[in-house]
Order: sequence, then C-alpha cells, then structure tokens
Amino acid sequence: QVQLVESGGGLVQAGGSLRLSCAASGRTFRIYTMGWFRQAPGKEREFVATIIRSATSTAYADSVKGRFTISRDNAKNTVYLQMNSLKPEDTAVYYCAGSRGNYAYTASSSYDDWGQGTQVTVSS
Repeated sequence: QVQLVESGGGLVQAGGSLRLSCAASGRTFRIYTMGWFRQAPGKEREFVATIIRSATSTAYADSVKGRFTISRDNAKNTVYLQMNSLKPEDTAVYYCAGSRGNYAYTASSSYDDWGQGTQVTVSS
C-alpha cells in the first residue's frame, strides 16, 4: 500500500496549462502502475491516463489524447500529469491512483490506492 497526495491544481484560463503532481510514500512505489482519474460535478469518475512502472507503456482517454502527458520519476516517488490546451470541460477534481499490477489499466476498479484529489478549474 502507498499513500498518495496530489498537488498542482488551480484556476487557469482556457488554452492554458497546468502540471499536476502525485507524491507517494512507501517503499514499493516503483512497482506500481499509476493512473489519473477525474470527476466533474454530477458526473461519474472517468479515466484520464495511466503509466506502468517502467514508463514504457501509457494509455490516455480519447478526450485528452494529444493534450495531456503522464510521466513518472520513480527515484522521486512521483507521477505527473502535464495538461496543455485546457478546455472548460476539463474542469474536475483530479485523482491519482496506484495499482499493484503491471498493466496500463483504464478501469478504476483495477486501482488499489487513491489520493484525496486536487481541483482543476478551467475558465472560458
């Protein structure tokens, strides 16, 4: 089990960029698949991006592909989500999650540990 803490959220204008960070505590972060999910008001939590422990495989939701980039630094126990060309529909609470498996999972049920979330608001 790892403890996850997201940061980097905030208010940004449409077309702008934000970089989210997820800091993990625990000795086994390097073996975890990590993912980002988001939940907008009144909507279900949805998959955003995932990256396996070696960082050699990633997957993205169609809605963010080409705009968002997931990366990780295992030496720093941190996973990142670089968000460019932000749109108002990207407004949501963004959650970091970890899985003990070694696959680019897109389903939230595949993840074992979750952060508290960080708010991203994109204004028009």
